[in-house]
Amino acid sequence: MIMRTCLLAILVTLAAPIAAHAQSADLVLCDRVAADPSDPDKPVDVKGVPEIAAADVATAIKFCKQAAVSSRRAMFALGRAYAANRQTADALAAWRKAADKGSSAAMVELGVAYGTGSGVAKDEAQARKLFEKAAQSGNPRGVSNLAALGGAGGGAPADPAQARTQLAKAAETNAEAQYQLGLMLSNGNGGEKDDVAARALFEKAAAQNHPGALERMGAFAQEGRGGPKDKDAAKAYYERAAALGDEDAKKALERLRCPYAIKDKQGKLVTTLCF
Repeated sequence: MIMRTCLLAILVTLAAPIAAHAQSADLVLCDRVAADPSDPDKPVDVKGVPEIAAADVATAIKFCKQAAVSSRRAMFALGRAYAANRQTADALAAWRKAADKGSSAAMVELGVAYGTGSGVAKDEAQARKLFEKAAQSGNPRGVSNLAALGGAGGGAPADPAQARTQLAKAAETNAEAQYQLGLMLSNGNGGEKDDVAARALFEKAAAQNHPGALERMGAFAQEGRGGPKDKDAAKAYYERAAALGDEDAKKALERLRCPYAIKDKQGKLVTTLCF
């Protein structure tokens, strides 16, 4: 009897780690194919994927759904997987569950949905609330999206000075926040205009291949704003931004290629001289 009791105790002891490992394996596989690089819940050692590969969608849905029972990070990733599979309603449902559990990344995705009217009725006031809640949790995308939303739509106008403060914290690590704060500084929104500080922020974001920041660095280098004037560097920045699809950078490159405009007496463009 004593031997049987001891044997049962050993089996229970062995079974517990196996069950825990099985659960962690689901989350590991979910993270591998569906974790968002910008999710603050994500452990440092999890790289994440900017976009879920089409070949990984089924795998992501399977393992993230299993891991989501006990992980809000997996629930958020499950929403990403559904979105990649064009299951918008399921994606929104997963993000709502994750947001209810405190996932700031899910709050941001829901905010984007309401802000754009994707899968739900467009509601910028609701989008603002979600971005504000995510920003209060320290989510960089929540902060930058809140700043980008500005005073448009049905919500109360954003406080530009407060947006600067929020962006400054997020800009310590987030390229989008660096870009947004750079725009505010370069335009003088929410405080004094500061081209030097704006250029430094654009440079940080450009180093992370942010298309808009690369385009702005090209413009600042071309004009000599906030630092030295360098036409070669400007062209290089524009080319990198254009390669990432930035339309303003493509137009800037065309202007560099065709710098002289010939106009008629009414000022209408007749042709350009290209080199």
